[in-house]
Order: sequence, then C-alpha cells, then structure tokens
Amino acid sequence: MNWSVKRAEFDAAEPADLPVSPLAPKNQTEEEKAHAKALDLKVGVHRGLLDKINLGALETMPRDQIRTEITDIIGEILASNNEALNRTEREALVEDVLDELLGLGPLEPLLQDESITDILVNGPDTVFVERYGLLERVPTRFQDDKHLMRIIQKIVSAVGRRVDESSPFVDARLADGSRVNAIVAPLAVDGSLLSIRKFAKKRINIEKLIELDSVPEVMAQVMEAVVRSRKNVLISGGTGSGKTTLLNAMSSFIDTRERIVTIEDSAELQLQQEHVARLETRPPNIEGKGEVTQRDLVKNALRMRPDRIIVGEVRAGEAFDMLQAMNTGHDGSMTTVHANTPRDALSRLEQMIGMSGIDISDRSSRAQIASAINVVVQVGRLSDGRRKVLSLSEITGMESNTITMQEIYRFHVTGRDEDGNVLGRFEATGIRPKFLADAHASGIDLPAELFRPEYEFD
Repeated sequence: MNWSVKRAEFDAAEPADLPVSPLAPKNQTEEEKAHAKALDLKVGVHRGLLDKINLGALETMPRDQIRTEITDIIGEILASNNEALNRTEREALVEDVLDELLGLGPLEPLLQDESITDILVNGPDTVFVERYGLLERVPTRFQDDKHLMRIIQKIVSAVGRRVDESSPFVDARLADGSRVNAIVAPLAVDGSLLSIRKFAKKRINIEKLIELDSVPEVMAQVMEAVVRSRKNVLISGGTGSGKTTLLNAMSSFIDTRERIVTIEDSAELQLQQEHVARLETRPPNIEGKGEVTQRDLVKNALRMRPDRIIVGEVRAGEAFDMLQAMNTGHDGSMTTVHANTPRDALSRLEQMIGMSGIDISDRSSRAQIASAINVVVQVGRLSDGRRKVLSLSEITGMESNTITMQEIYRFHVTGRDEDGNVLGRFEATGIRPKFLADAHASGIDLPAELFRPEYEFD
C-alpha cells in the first residue's frame, strides 16, 4: 500500500491543531508524570504518522487492517526516536493512536465501557464519569484545550452542527444516539466543557426495567393497557431520571401497523416499529438563518398523516401545538417534560402554552391540558442513583379552575439500609382508573385486584 502523501493534504486536515505538550505542572506524582510522558509520546507518534499515511485511504479500510499497517510504522518512529517500549506498552500506544485517528481520542475507552452512563469533561485535565449512579474522577485527560476542541468539533460536525465563539454551545449526538452537549470559550471559563449521556448498547425494554426493579410488573401491565388503548401520555421527571428510557420502553407497546412521527432536538429515540418517521430540529446557520424549531416540526407533522406523534421533550411553545394534536385525532401520542411532580408537570405545560404567543386565558389553557393528557407518569432518580417510576396518575377533567388528577400507583420510600440504599415499596392507592373502560373496548382486561391497596407487589 502507498502511504506517501503530500504534507499539504494534512494541513487541510488541520494537523496544526494537534495538541502541544504544556509545561509540566509542579509537584506532579509519579503516575501523573508517567501519564504526561505517555501523552507526549502519543502526540509525537501521531505527528509522525501524519507525514507517512494517507488519511483518505483510512476511510475505506477496516480497523484491523489499519492497526496492522500502522503498527509497523509506529515501530519505525519509535526506533528513530530511541523510544524503547515493551509489547504491552506498544499495543496500548497503537490503540491510543487508532482512537485518535478514527475515533474520539481519549474518550474512546470511556465510550466502550458499558458500566459508564455519563462522561463529564471539565476542561482538558479533568474528566468525571458516572458509574451505577455515582460520580467518580478518572485519569483520562487531553493534551490541552486545543486537543479537546478538536474532539468536540469532530463530534458536532458529524451531525451538521458547529461550535465556535459566535455559537459557543451546542447539542449534538454520537452515531449510537448518545446525547452530547458542549460549551466553549468565552462562556466556558476554565476550558471547554463536554457532557455525554451515553445510550445503552442494548436497548432497555420494559422487561429490563422490571428486572432492574424500576417498575413493577403490574404497573407495566397497566402502562401497556394505557398505550394500546391510545391514551395520551406525559412522562415527567428531573434531569437524568430516565424519561427518554421509559418513553422508548412504553413505545414498544404501539401496534406495528401504526405510523409514528417522532420529533426531537437531537434524535435519540430508538423505536422498534418499522413505520417510524424521525424528525430533528435544525439550529440557525452562521448568518442566524435557517432555524427549524420543534414547533415548526410539530406543525408539519400534522400534515404527514401520523397515527401517533412522539415529541422527545417539550420545552417551549411547541407544547401548545402538541396539545392541539392530541385533541384533534392523534390519540396515543406521548411526550416528556422536566418536572419534579405530576402537578408541577401540568403547571409547566401551562407556562409553555404562554410561551407560544397565543392569547389564551388560564382556564382555557388548563382545559386544553385536561382534555389532551390522559396519564402522567412520574419518574425519578433516588439518592442512591437508582431510577424508578415514582407515580402513575390519571387526569380526570376540570373542577372549577383546577385540573383534577388521581394517583393510581406510587412508590413509597420507607428508609435506608446500612449501605445507603433507599428502601421502599410500590403500592396501589385503591382508585380504579377511568381508562379501564377504553382498555376493555380495546380488548384489554385488567383484574380488579391490581388496584386494591392491599395488593402485594413482587
């Protein structure tokens, strides 16, 4: 294979942005010194490779073939620089360089670690991850902020977005659907900030949620009845509480013969049906033009003959159009909202209607909500890091100026064990929901004992 290529071609690929080793900080530990030396060596090898390989050819080659090709070149570079590495160190160096060439550099091992759910980069020298609901710092670091910025640009450019001084923050996604947010100078004071919310490689379905004790089997049966009987669902919860995960799981109950239109800021939903039309918003271009909002997409979705509309999350005026869709024949639609309680979720929807610019009275907006939303599912993240469905409530209508709502199931916290794990139990409130009549009409019959307060959940 011909690896020769003119240096000018690599200048176009921005090799000048490759990180430069910073001055070593004082009072470094031996581990930090070793890590800094390894970074310097990796950057040096990376620069040497850019003089010898054809970047364009890499796009057509499998990773194993690239590894074989560059292993020999790296050996030559190390020999010319009098760098002696054992076999393990050399293999690690090859993998690091491959990650830099083909992937996201120092982030690649973290992305491959299935125990990690969140990656939080606070500048080039500080990286935290979340494992099993708890944050911990990891030794991963970048050479400098230029190195980190190069990785951020690689992520956002892959989905047609940009981040720079004129547009210093951006939402994006990785190829597997993982959610990405980046914010850079001048808004980020101590170096660029990068947050990655990883998506599980294995889809978390309702059976997995039952296995994890996030939702009891009985409540899952009721959720299935809600979806199959085409009730409109609002999933409410705080940041990182599992709203999107539950939305994915509940969507699996939708009939495969129905046409579903999904609308998101960054496409994250992983619906299992075949007939799914996915829409994603578009930010404004460098001239501030061409923006397409969720509200624009909701309006357009109504012309796409959807059976159900699923909005990843309502944040502003699109809430009004979503409620209008739910009230005009698109039964069985679903969305999520940031809120700490079901009642707060309804208040937030009311505020979002005000953000739509529509001149509508408080009573009329509440009437819209009461007639559009049938079920509110509250999810939460417990203090021990576990995520659970905390409440399932039914909206029953209006009474004076108040939306009436009745709780069907709830999770009752009873205390903590010696390891700090939250103890609690799921319980029924004893209220028989009104949607059971529609579920029966859809051929779904739920036993009456499932709603009795004395019912024992497994």
